[in-house]
Amino acid sequence: EMYRKYLTEKKKTKRSDRLKRAKEAAALGDDDTCVKQTPRTLDNTREVEDTMVDATDVEVNGDECEDEFAEYFADTTRPKLLLTTRPKPSGELFKFVGDLMQLIPNMFYYPRRAYGMKDICKFAANKKFTHLVVLSEKSKVCNGMIISHLPHGPTAFFKVSNVLSSKHVPNHGAATKHVPELNLHGFGTRLGHRVGRFLGSIFPHNAQFQGRQVVTIHNQRDYLFVRHHRYIFQENTKKQKIENTKDLKTQARLQELGPRFTLKLRWLQEGTFDTQFGEYEWIHKRKEMDTTRRRFHL
Repeated sequence: EMYRKYLTEKKKTKRSDRLKRAKEAAALGDDDTCVKQTPRTLDNTREVEDTMVDATDVEVNGDECEDEFAEYFADTTRPKLLLTTRPKPSGELFKFVGDLMQLIPNMFYYPRRAYGMKDICKFAANKKFTHLVVLSEKSKVCNGMIISHLPHGPTAFFKVSNVLSSKHVPNHGAATKHVPELNLHGFGTRLGHRVGRFLGSIFPHNAQFQGRQVVTIHNQRDYLFVRHHRYIFQENTKKQKIENTKDLKTQARLQELGPRFTLKLRWLQEGTFDTQFGEYEWIHKRKEMDTTRRRFHL
């Protein structure tokens, strides 16, 4: 009985403190001179990573101008992707294949049949493909994605989760054949920059802005959220008495096109796919690396 009274009193105290803070915040309004409290989250309390990159780092910028993906970002080379699956894929996986081909321009599907990964890499390189994408599945849902840059690598393996096809996205629109814009966000470390540029290299960098489509790859806590939207700029047309022209604000509205899925990097390997003799640039070792919830690698 005493413990129940204690919990009730504690709940009342928390509620009164919350209401008090809300009143203080409303009273302050947009006053920038007053310091407002910010909630503690895993993102703003993350451990300091030694490999965090500053945007003005001359050495890193110089390395990125000469890496494997520089020609794609400079738009001197257009990516051409070969997409295949694991042997004997289910019919449900082909729905995700169709969504990926709608999301990424210049992607071509080839049946896997009984060919091994090394044979597929050689075939794709001979056919002048720049990237190879291989999908795996479990229980008829895509759960893995291998992306290999041809002909000399690197190769990355991502776990895939939270797959939602385009037709199941609420209030979704229909994607057009315009080349989308690309938004890479949240890649702060040296490894994050490399992974972000790797993923950015599979998209052409000659965006057709009249299509108003944008693909976002957002890194948050080492999870890469992939989204596809169409945007439109719309002026505020509400009928109201406007005394100042500054009240006419232009709003950006979004419509999701799909698909929607999440990636998590498991390993990054030098060269093309070779699990036996390949050298790994980075491997996610959960027991050794994830010793705290506030440590992130990308």
